[in-house]
Amino acid sequence: MNDHESPDDAVSGLTLEQKASLTSGSDFWHTQGVEDAGIPSIMMVDGPTGLRKQDGEPGVSMGLRSSIPATCFPTATSLGSSWDTDLVERVAAAIAREARAEDVAIVLAPGVNIKRSPLCGRNFEYLSEDPYLSGELGLAFVRGLQSEGIGASIKHFAANNAETDRMRVSVDADERTLHEIYLAAFERVVTDGDPWTVMASYNKINGTYATENAWLLREVLRDTWGFDGVVVSDWGAVHDRVAALLGGTDLTMPPFGDDDAVVAAVRDGALDERVLDEAVRRVLALVGRAEAVAGSEGSEGAETSHDDTAPTDQHLSHHALAREAAASGAVLLKNERVGGVPVLPLTDATPILVVGELARTPRFQGSGSSRVNPTRVDVPLDALREATGVELAFEAGYTLGGTPEEDRALRTAAVEAAHGDRTVVCFLGLPDDYESEGYDRTHLELPPAQVELVQELASANPRVVVVLANGGIVTPVAWSREVPALLEMWLGGQAAGSAAADLVLGRAEPTGRLAETIPFRLEDTPAYIDFPGHLGHSRYGEGVFVGYRYYDVKRIPPAYPFGFGLGYTTFSQADLAVDVTGEGDGVRATVSVTVTNTGARRGTEVVQVYVSDLEAPVARPERELKGFARVTLDPGASERVTIELGPRAFAFWHPALRRWTVEPGMFTVSIGASSADLRRSVTVDVRGDVPRSPLTAESTLAEWFADPVGGPLVAKAFGGNDDEPSATEQAMAAQVPLSTLAGLAGFPRAQVDALVEQAANPPSPAAEESDAPVEAGATAEDRDPTPRPAD
Repeated sequence: MNDHESPDDAVSGLTLEQKASLTSGSDFWHTQGVEDAGIPSIMMVDGPTGLRKQDGEPGVSMGLRSSIPATCFPTATSLGSSWDTDLVERVAAAIAREARAEDVAIVLAPGVNIKRSPLCGRNFEYLSEDPYLSGELGLAFVRGLQSEGIGASIKHFAANNAETDRMRVSVDADERTLHEIYLAAFERVVTDGDPWTVMASYNKINGTYATENAWLLREVLRDTWGFDGVVVSDWGAVHDRVAALLGGTDLTMPPFGDDDAVVAAVRDGALDERVLDEAVRRVLALVGRAEAVAGSEGSEGAETSHDDTAPTDQHLSHHALAREAAASGAVLLKNERVGGVPVLPLTDATPILVVGELARTPRFQGSGSSRVNPTRVDVPLDALREATGVELAFEAGYTLGGTPEEDRALRTAAVEAAHGDRTVVCFLGLPDDYESEGYDRTHLELPPAQVELVQELASANPRVVVVLANGGIVTPVAWSREVPALLEMWLGGQAAGSAAADLVLGRAEPTGRLAETIPFRLEDTPAYIDFPGHLGHSRYGEGVFVGYRYYDVKRIPPAYPFGFGLGYTTFSQADLAVDVTGEGDGVRATVSVTVTNTGARRGTEVVQVYVSDLEAPVARPERELKGFARVTLDPGASERVTIELGPRAFAFWHPALRRWTVEPGMFTVSIGASSADLRRSVTVDVRGDVPRSPLTAESTLAEWFADPVGGPLVAKAFGGNDDEPSATEQAMAAQVPLSTLAGLAGFPRAQVDALVEQAANPPSPAAEESDAPVEAGATAEDRDPTPRPAD
């Protein structure tokens, strides 16, 4: 394919065999090229937390144990907790610059799957339990990658929320739950971010593999959202090349079988060649996109044009960004006063004892396909010693995989050292084997040796600061009451050690807010009964009530709510105003509030906007996040913060109409510092027309009478009875389907069908004035067929 040849022209010049070959990769990491047609191959690699390009001979394996050095940025859990779209975009752009320098065309990121359960072993790769927050941050990541000419691959589409049996399990979920929770973040990124590719997941959705699911890939992704990029399979997710093409998967990765099945299917008519051509056209457009970037600037040009430094200096710059990101995503969960002042930040004069093997042997990234070979690693103990200029005392306190006897000896030494006037900074967290891609967790606890350690330290010293390193959440109920300060650092990337020192010593402020709820108990979590699934099926029985939505409606207090996070200063939010314009699908709302730094330090507040529908025909969450903004202020300073809401902030997915719907009524718009800390609320009236749900023979009498068209029709058809039914009889009849009621009353089914048709196609006002009854078996020709707008 030459520089001036369009994908359409290129497709027409290919043989059937060549076209079939282009819908499958050439090896683990490359698309297939066609040398005779001038079509090159392009490379794609893993990269949610940094570039993972295989070292040595490329393409012969996944290369999980060997990759080139690259900056290891914080995991998605940490980036999600930053609530900072600008930061996420800058991190993604840095990953893209390193990718371009290595002739990589596509980075397989970001992951925007919802954290349905905290037990998912891959939660460190995902941003949030909330689809709005995931969508905004996922969009920022895609913009960052693609601003540097590197294609994104948003994944894993869709409802890939567990690792157990992930390659076969059927996710059984209703359409409303899928659209409101599990598809919403993908929709936001696809419609506004134009990602080059979307990665179809391993799992089935309602019995059909995602890679073969025409409802998902064609009806929703392409026809409804307008996606025109390439659908690429997750690695090994295709089971049938022909079924995948029919379902909407353009590119199978890595190569699966040979191309003969595709060629044979076209020749015997099982696969329309136009379907194959469509997939090839998109693959060629993707290759052309990548080649245009590579042709405009080579690898060296790309590097120098964006960062006029040598590669080593670029890595230094990216390391500094990783350090900033780790601090921004850290969440200060607890900071009590001891001796009249908050424990954190520590002063330069504070004597410190560092405890915990993770301070010396840090865990800073997850396991599996996202694992990066870092350019360097900042060790927390070394970073604290460098920052304080003191050879701080250290006790390991526990082992990483040692024996109970070894743990006991180390714990005894650490507790003995903790006595006195020193502040204990204790590093705890989950070992590598507690969480990983490929399997799920079974509990939310820290290792027992660590729990015993922190409990005994708290008994020996009132000034214990716990710093956590973990990808998925841990519940601190067994020990957190006993420590005055708790800093959640997540898996913060290669610079997490220095970031931890910055935060503990007050050189940076923890500005993170929880992007997922931390429960007191695993049993309190929404998917507890149905996670990860049974006998090949995972039933999403909690519906739309995921994360904080579930805790709110069930009145279950969490240990730490969604959106929560402390800082080193305090803020007030006042003078809330909500201005609503438009109506229905055109409604807009401008939310403004004055934020004031009421403390003594410069700091950052995250203003969160939640919307509540006070009356709806379906069960809706009590509140849902629909907007947020970060604001950084000096002590005593104020700023008017404005957040715009669109129609989706008020909409729900109507299961009967099968579309997003904004019904008129009263909504409460609230602002606050978490889902459980709403500071101000305003109730607004949203205008619009009440949408009509389609009436059928199976609609109940109550549903017919509630409809402005159907009610009069039924009243006329079934009128004439002189006996007034009792209230009980009316209530009983209200829940009876019209077809059943008609049968009991001796009315023919043809009359019911006529009512259904007339309700769907109401007569003109002139015809309505006629008192002629609806005749059994009447057709459209028997009545005035002129339709009128639905109410």
